[in-house]
Amino acid sequence: MSASTSGGGPLSPQAAAALQEGIGLVFGRWTALQMAVENQWGGRDSRAKADQLAASVLSWFANSKGPFYYDDLEDMMFDSMSDSFNTEVEDGSAGEVAKKLLEMHEECLQNNFSSIEKLRNTRPQGNAVSQSRQIATEDDDSSDDDDEPSMVENEAARSEDMAVDEPKPSKPTPDADGWTTVPPRHGRGKN
Repeated sequence: MSASTSGGGPLSPQAAAALQEGIGLVFGRWTALQMAVENQWGGRDSRAKADQLAASVLSWFANSKGPFYYDDLEDMMFDSMSDSFNTEVEDGSAGEVAKKLLEMHEECLQNNFSSIEKLRNTRPQGNAVSQSRQIATEDDDSSDDDDEPSMVENEAARSEDMAVDEPKPSKPTPDADGWTTVPPRHGRGKN
């Protein structure tokens, strides 16, 4: 997916402040990032690294002329998680976060802050990290019950809290020979 947003000019100071808040709210709901921070996967300065990622995303929007490409933003976040937290985000959440941030940026260019207000007014129920831990603990306590939700399923549930309306891609199914074709991850490994 290489969809782009037009750019549409610089953000007003009010829009930039709203976008900064929106980035913080979305990142606060991004379970992979919050787990990396809480568990200090980036070392003692994990919180500062998360704050730097948010600042980098805001700077990307504020200082780039556009158009803004989804793949570029997803790659920036994917690479930052890998470099700063030694974490490979393979659950698709970086893409979902990128999509939400691009939508927010477009709204902010039009001085429309409704999605940011919605995030501000709908606090996530509890802490995403503790919920993931609780589900992981329940899985450990059970006797390998397949009915228990997994952390991956919890990731999908958490991403729904971000109000991402993009339909989930269907899982690849094996062909008659048992082989599954996996779509390429655009931009991975490029410098």
